[in-house]
Amino acid sequence: MTDPRSDRFVRSHLKTRQLVLLVELGRHGSILHAAQGANLTQPAASKLLADLEHALGVKLFERLPRGVAPTWYGEVMIRRAGAALAELDAGHQEVMELLSGLSGRVTVGSVLTPSATLLPAAIVALKARQPRVHVAITVDTSKLMIQHLQNGELDLVIGRVLDSASAAQLSFEPLIDEPHSLIVRAGHPLVGRSDLSLKELSRQSWILPPTGSILRDRLTALFLTAGLDQPQQAVETLSLPVVTSLLMQSDMVVALPEELVKPYLDAGLLTVLPLALGLRMDAYGIVTRRGHQLPPGAELMLTCLREEAQKREAPRLASPR
Repeated sequence: MTDPRSDRFVRSHLKTRQLVLLVELGRHGSILHAAQGANLTQPAASKLLADLEHALGVKLFERLPRGVAPTWYGEVMIRRAGAALAELDAGHQEVMELLSGLSGRVTVGSVLTPSATLLPAAIVALKARQPRVHVAITVDTSKLMIQHLQNGELDLVIGRVLDSASAAQLSFEPLIDEPHSLIVRAGHPLVGRSDLSLKELSRQSWILPPTGSILRDRLTALFLTAGLDQPQQAVETLSLPVVTSLLMQSDMVVALPEELVKPYLDAGLLTVLPLALGLRMDAYGIVTRRGHQLPPGAELMLTCLREEAQKREAPRLASPR
């Protein structure tokens, strides 16, 4: 049930210019620069902020010698203002697309493995039903994409919820993840070795996911627990074409699900090293904002993702363990 006090606040006190100002203040940390970003004069920006703080009865920003810094209340309002503006932008986009004869737009974020397996299959299924739906894809770490989801910049994410503080605002439908293997080029000096050790691997050149990703954290923990230094020679990337090209042109090592590079494995271009690291990630899943009504294109994408996930799960359940 809607709180009548909140309803009065939104209807009587909140202005769109204040939402824009909050987002700009979050970006710049300066009333002057935020005013410029919101196309306001500095006095007008200061008055809008003061009016908002008076209506809420809390201080949203600490005034510093150089600029401003959001309080906890300010951080909440910045995040909510960004989501509200994103919703308005999405509404405008939907109207424009309907006027132009399109059938909507969906923005999807994905971690690496489903971006190369599950997601393409779901997109093909979606296009078979609604070819005019425009699909925009982002591939990144779960942490960054969940932030974009909460800000309204993404409709849904295929990833992991790593922050317990935001879990209450999100819906999560778990999917199956794959164990990670050590992948190298065919003819790599370590191929055929039966005495491989973690110590020797720590001295190799690695392709690693960015800092902050769950796989990077678990690789770090793996080496540290064994009392080993982190690999000193490394390239950071989430781009699968870059990963496969580096592997085939060098003696680098990467930890990936075999499914991601299956065509290269089948063709004999890449191979799996015979050392089990026990690297298995927490299950990724489909993440949406709790209580948020998806636009039609995103709702169809969600349906296609669920159907494709069920198709992939059926053979796993039927195969002997």
